[in-house]
Amino acid sequence: MASPLQSAYDARVSAGVIRPDPAQAAALQALIRLDADLAADRPGRGLKKMFHRPEAQRGVYLIGPVGRGKSMLMDLFFETTQAPSKRRTHFHVFMGEIHRLIDAWRKGDPAARKARFGQHKGDDPIVPVADVVAGEARLLCFDEFQVTDIADAMILGRLFEALFARGVTLVATSNRLPDDLYKNGINRQLFLPFIDLLKTKVEVVTIAGPNDYRLDRLRAAGTWFSPIDPDNRRQFDGLWREMLGPEEETGETLEVLGRKVHFPHAAGGLLRASFASLCAVALGPNDYVALAERFHTVFLDGIPKLGPNRREEARRLVILVDALYEARTRLIVLAEAEPTKLYPEGDGSFEFERTASRLQEMRSADWLNDR
Repeated sequence: MASPLQSAYDARVSAGVIRPDPAQAAALQALIRLDADLAADRPGRGLKKMFHRPEAQRGVYLIGPVGRGKSMLMDLFFETTQAPSKRRTHFHVFMGEIHRLIDAWRKGDPAARKARFGQHKGDDPIVPVADVVAGEARLLCFDEFQVTDIADAMILGRLFEALFARGVTLVATSNRLPDDLYKNGINRQLFLPFIDLLKTKVEVVTIAGPNDYRLDRLRAAGTWFSPIDPDNRRQFDGLWREMLGPEEETGETLEVLGRKVHFPHAAGGLLRASFASLCAVALGPNDYVALAERFHTVFLDGIPKLGPNRREEARRLVILVDALYEARTRLIVLAEAEPTKLYPEGDGSFEFERTASRLQEMRSADWLNDR
């Protein structure tokens, strides 16, 4: 009898929602194995249920390039598993919550701690935070597992040691092998014990087939929509929904030089933002570099025709495009005109020619294929 996960996968293939992909087979089997392990560890009834203490099972860590189906497989697993308490979220969202919990413990008086954590003694926040997390979910499924922040790096080892001890099982998708997490980070030697711990607690499975399904969709739809009319608006909006898939817009807040820059329309490595929100406000090179490093695909909505009267906005667009270009970011645009017609004449048009050239290159098949 096929497992629920296998049946769900086969049904999607039969319906034409996804194509059969041999590169996904190993990941599928690892997730089926994990689901069986979780089922075997479920509590029985009566006294057995009362005294049952869940154990952390060997989780699954799916590694591979963008667009190979890692998130799709994890989402199918999450939908079909009967694990009694589970949570699926983006890793950066989870870590933001962890830092807020740590801050609440450190700043809370005994009454506030007791109300939030059910305990109040001690100076170390890791134990009460781990108790809260484990109490809410015994299965954690993380999309886009990556570590770039030193504040995250310094607490992950102790946090996950406590979570695993409390029977929490981990499933994650990532573009980096465990050994490459926090690569070249400050004080990385302090992070290495977490890598060793992680490798003992998860099965690392590579999905590296030749098919980039997100790229296929971009090739078919195109990446530059102009002018801004109802038809192009529908195509642009539809491509965003298609790329988003079952994910929800969770939003993202980046901290740049002590400032917080919030992007409400973001999910994982995808960002949708308006021209006005990026180029008509006081953002600068550091903000755009942080954005380009964080997101692999950016939907830029509503680029107008530009001229000397909007030179400051044009200057910011130049800096933004340069950052995206250097980061090899995929860019999908809804604009009033083609790149070469965005700033056609007037003071500043000559300087904009290089940006127009880069925008032309970034819509090419070679650019998409090289990401």
